[in-house]
Amino acid sequence: MSNVSLELGRGETLGIVGETGSGKSMTGLAIMGMLPAGGRVTGGTIDFTGRDLLAMNPRHYRGNDIAMIFQDSLTSLNPTKKIVEQVAEPVRLHRAASRRAARERAEQMLTQVGIKRDGYPHQLSGGQRQRVMIAMALVCEPEIVIADEPTTALDVTIQAEILDLLDELRSARGMSMILITHDMGVISQRADRVGVMYGGRVAESAPTATLFGHTRHRYTRALLSSIPTLAHDRHEALFSIPGSPPDLTRPEPGCPFAPRCEAATDRCRQEQPPFTGTYACWHPAGGPARTVTRERIARGKSGDTLLKVDGLVREHPAGRRTVKAVSGVSFEVAAGETFGLVGESGCGKSSLGRMLVGLDRADSGEILFEGEKVTRPRPAVQMMFQDSGAALDPRMRIGRILREPLVIQGIGDRDERVRRLLGDVGLPEGVLDRYPYELSGGQRQRVGLARALALDPKVLIADEPVSALDVSIRSQVLNLMRRIQLERGLSSVVISHDLAVVRYLADRVGVMYLGKLVESGTTDEVYGSTAHPYTAGLLAAVPEGEKSGTRVRGELPSSIDPPSGCRFRTRCALATETCARVEPPMTSLGGTHRVACHYPLQGGRNG
Repeated sequence: MSNVSLELGRGETLGIVGETGSGKSMTGLAIMGMLPAGGRVTGGTIDFTGRDLLAMNPRHYRGNDIAMIFQDSLTSLNPTKKIVEQVAEPVRLHRAASRRAARERAEQMLTQVGIKRDGYPHQLSGGQRQRVMIAMALVCEPEIVIADEPTTALDVTIQAEILDLLDELRSARGMSMILITHDMGVISQRADRVGVMYGGRVAESAPTATLFGHTRHRYTRALLSSIPTLAHDRHEALFSIPGSPPDLTRPEPGCPFAPRCEAATDRCRQEQPPFTGTYACWHPAGGPARTVTRERIARGKSGDTLLKVDGLVREHPAGRRTVKAVSGVSFEVAAGETFGLVGESGCGKSSLGRMLVGLDRADSGEILFEGEKVTRPRPAVQMMFQDSGAALDPRMRIGRILREPLVIQGIGDRDERVRRLLGDVGLPEGVLDRYPYELSGGQRQRVGLARALALDPKVLIADEPVSALDVSIRSQVLNLMRRIQLERGLSSVVISHDLAVVRYLADRVGVMYLGKLVESGTTDEVYGSTAHPYTAGLLAAVPEGEKSGTRVRGELPSSIDPPSGCRFRTRCALATETCARVEPPMTSLGGTHRVACHYPLQGGRNG
């Protein structure tokens, strides 16, 4: 980090946004006095109520005055201790309370965040663990809480609940909050002021309305323009910021954004722009952020049915019982068509994807590819995995990784095919001699796509293809996937919890809940005339624009013992006794639009 200056008022929420490596989390850790080994503050001050925190022992203010909610709740919590004991620990350390008093205070705080039972971290869902982290941070009633990506790994429904909870507690206690995130939608709705970081510096800082309505820094403008939204024209390519974020181990002179900026001049490359008023840019932009000209792209035409799923069931053993991962799912994918699968974590999307490529077998039902039953992996159906870092062998160079499928299938002319693949996904030939760890996240995801395309498949299964990527890199990969599908006439099944991503890529959409398909239809039918309360609730939870629907509340029930009748009834505001007794069948609403609901919504979204 270099010359980072930010202010936080009493009772205010300051949002800090930026891509991975921009210095967001490091800023929070510096305030907490928790910089990693080898890291130190070499200049400047951190002023808190007239005191310089850099001149104090962090133990004197950490926990009592300033607390932090960390990003990964599973690794932040001690797996060997129950949650009440862990939440009570800060009270005993910072307030010198007795064991009994600390426990009572911990139980009271857990109740406030919606946790009413004790247990070990692994026995809680992701949303519940994040609530425990919030309780632990707030149990000593600090004046400032730093929330570092508090909802990054959570579904959109749980994310909205956690952010609501933080807002309520902040208002009730008069706290100030620093909200660190890469999600501009969350910032636009939750923050009073925003600091945008890039390359270890603050690029722009302004009140939220000013920053979104009159963006000045070129990076902020490009970042906002590259985000897929539910209002985006599906026939327009996403705006992409070229290149990758800078390597801070090798700082360059001038503006750190200059190599990726369309307005950069020689001055930008040679001189660091000073922070003047609200931004640091030699050639500031003017006007609202979303005024970028986008390329129009055609959508491919669908042909005959290529992939058919009929009554698919998959259950996994869990002691004497079974996890109902997939329960009677049916759909079809035509040649050249993209079918999107959306739903919360644990609904069975990824289990279904593994069965589609033959990596897992169904207990009943069948998958037909060109009329033939799929029982094992086949070259014509390939998968693009979610975590490109884990999916690529760290001991193999990229060239060998891409040649491996060709070697296994006995296909000749391998070097030429590998070079063509690199050209298709926009990578230079120089990456062939590199290892996966030497590539950026976006480059690794492109290698994963290239490997999936190596055998010229007819169907591509993409499991959360961009969930692990930064916003600017995400738009590059999404545009690439659209272009390759059009050029090759590919059929695709895109699995994601991001509704905006699925809307951009898919021709038809299926919404899954607890192993069941609850709604399906064309993208315009499902998003424009939502029929199932669950789909409406998912859309209402997306952090963008004004909302007219009712969000989904509560946690996803256990797939070991799903509710009787309609599985969504325990979270549905419209549920009746009929919903508990009778499972709703999939019924047609006209066109290709189908829904499994006794009381389908009429006239669009729930509201």
